[in-house]
This record gives sequence, structure tokens and C-alpha cells, in this order.
Amino acid sequence: MFGAMVSGMELPFTNREEELKDLDATAKAGGLAVVFGRRRVGKTRLLTHWLKPRGGLYSQAIEAATAIQIEQVMRDIGASLKTNIAPKDWSEFLELLSLEKGRMILCLDEFPYLVASDPSLPSVVQRWLDHQRPKQFTLVLSGSSASTMNDCFLNRAAPLYQRARKLLHVEPMSYRAFCEACGLKPGAQESFTRYSLVGGIPKYWEFVEPQATVIDLVEALFFGRSAFLEDEPARILRDESIAGLTALSVLEAVGRGAEKASEIAARLGTAQTNLSRTFQQLLDASVLTREIPYGKSLRSTKKTRYRIQDPALRFWFHIYSPHRTRWQTYGLPEKEKLIHDHASTVFEDFCRAQHPEAARYWEANVEFDYVRQEHGRAVVSEVKFKRLSGAERRQLENHLAAGWQRSALPGRFRDVTFEILDASILE
Repeated sequence: MFGAMVSGMELPFTNREEELKDLDATAKAGGLAVVFGRRRVGKTRLLTHWLKPRGGLYSQAIEAATAIQIEQVMRDIGASLKTNIAPKDWSEFLELLSLEKGRMILCLDEFPYLVASDPSLPSVVQRWLDHQRPKQFTLVLSGSSASTMNDCFLNRAAPLYQRARKLLHVEPMSYRAFCEACGLKPGAQESFTRYSLVGGIPKYWEFVEPQATVIDLVEALFFGRSAFLEDEPARILRDESIAGLTALSVLEAVGRGAEKASEIAARLGTAQTNLSRTFQQLLDASVLTREIPYGKSLRSTKKTRYRIQDPALRFWFHIYSPHRTRWQTYGLPEKEKLIHDHASTVFEDFCRAQHPEAARYWEANVEFDYVRQEHGRAVVSEVKFKRLSGAERRQLENHLAAGWQRSALPGRFRDVTFEILDASILE
């Protein structure tokens, strides 16, 4: 987890056991490890934590001309090398690394910055890996830009395609890890409400103070003066080289309730075909997620819906942007309702994620929070972010049963179970 100061105390490094094992296995064999994941997910904290006891070298790239970038790398690691030669280009830099003896680990973080300044760098690294890398040398290349990292390492035509011994995707952390790091009770509904504002991004957890209210957290992150996440969407899109107002406009439309491509295009006053590239860029960057009804495939249905994937970004576009001008005029009940409505969508995602094969389901006049199959039987779930009484549960079960009969699903499943999930599952 990303280290931070909360109420004067540094949050401990939390979880990431599997990632640490993967890095250890790569270093034992030597070669190239590629670490990627969205900005602020904790890649740097993970790498520096792993490198320190192993005497590994670390340098974070800067956005500058190639000569300045190389100079910065030498400032960061030069004292640990066995030469005082100042390399003029990346080929010379890598040749210096070839002179090193024994087991060695070097991490170049924000690798996309280096590639942006010198597009030939992947080819230079490929030649070095194939012909000059010392047997016990481990090179770790890390970056936040999904588009650049995919182009460099997952594109079949790329020089570094299949050169990595390990491709490590650092994903957002779990709700349980969040509670552990921030000293919160996992079973408390308010703990999950806090999580819904920051998601699994450890950098955002710095603002979660157990003694502060949820409203205080919202103010610090979004609505307060110089709020930390005020410009976060623009920064993320910039990292992914998604330029222009179209992408932000698409996200604004989705945040304000337009889920279908046709609805989004109508709100932007443009043809749906004009947005195809933008949709794909946002999907590739994991900013948007695409959903289709349970049991359907992208090839067989046009019933596609788009949602903003990250909880904090979803709050930004669903609550912050539409309400930023009037927020300070709202009373406490109105603010709490907006926050609760947002947290409910994240809680639904949380419940659905417990069953990777599950998916939302909808028809013209029927919608289920999610459907899955167990032992040939359909399980239809309704999710409520509150604690339900017995009467409320029975009412919701009757509602699901009525919807089931109106849907096309009975033609596919002979048996069905109705499942009501509420906030008590957090315990």
C-alpha cells in the first residue's frame, strides 16, 4: 500500500503479498519485469518497498528531453555503478550496466516518459536484453499509461513483445485492505461509504481520518478549497494521451445518467460513430467499463451500457461535477443522500465482484442487479446498501419473482433462487 500520513501516523505497507512473490521470482531468474497499473495505485510504493532490502536501484523518469532524462537517471543511480562515465544516449547507458558484476536490480519508473522522448528506446532495450544483459541482472520497467505500456509490451509488433519474464498488473486494493490500512471496522456501513469515495487507490487513502466525518472526507477530496481530486480526471486522461474535450464530455454524460452509446451521443450532439475511438480509448485506459446483459455476448447484442469504473472518478462525474456550484447551499440530509446514492452503486459492484461470472441483466421493462448460475440454477440478486427488515426482504423477493416471470430468463432456466443482499454482508 502507498505510504501516507493520516492523523500524524504513517500508514503501514499493506497486502501486495502476491505481487512481492512475483517480483522475487523474476529477480531470482533475472531478466525483464514489467509493472503497470493506473496512476496512484501504489506501484512506486510497492517497488521501493521491494527494492530496499535487496539493494536494488531506482529512478523515476521525468518529462524532459532524452539527454536530461539520462542525466537524471545517472544522478539517481550513478553512485552505485562501477564507472564515472557519463553516457550520451540509452545505448551507452545500457552498455555501462553490462559492466556490472553479480546480482543487480534496476527499476526505471514512469517508463512511458522515456519512450515519449525517444521512441527508439524499446528497440534499444530489446537488443540489450537479447545480447548484452548480464545473466543475474533484473531490469524492472514500470508505468501508469496503459496505452503506452500496451504498445510497448503487449503489441505483437513491438520490439519488447514477449521479452518480459513477468508482466505484473498492479490493481486497486480491496475493501478489506482499505479498512486494515485506515483502522476502520469492515462491518460498519460508514466504513464502506468512505471506501466508495476513494476506492482501492492507496494514494487517496491519505485523506481518510477515522475521527473525521464522511462529509469532511468529501470536502477534502472534492468540494473543499484546492481539493485533492479537483483536477484528477484531466490528469488521468493526460497520462493516457487522451486529448481534447470529447473524452471529458463522454464521462460527463455517463456521470449524469447516460449509459447507452446512443444516449451519450445525443447529449453531445454528435453521431454515435464519431465516438467509437473515444469509447475504445476510455475502455483501454480502464476509465470506462462496458456491460452487456447476463447471458449475452458483444457479438450477439447491441444492449451495451457504459459505466465509470473507478469509484472516486464515478463520484467526480456523478456527484461532484453536477453539484459543485450548489454543494455549499445544501443541508446535511441532502449531502448525505447524494453520498449514499453513490455508495450504493459501489456496493452493488462490490457484491457482484464476489461472483466473477455474474452480470447485470435488463430487458425493456425488467432489470436485475445481477444474475449468475449455480449448479444449473439461476440466482437472481437484489442489492440494497442498508440493513433490511424481514418485511423489506419479503417485499423485494416478491418483486424479483414478478420480474422473473416477465423476463425471458425462465425459458433458459427451470429453477431459480432469489437472493437479497444488504449491508449486513460486510460483517
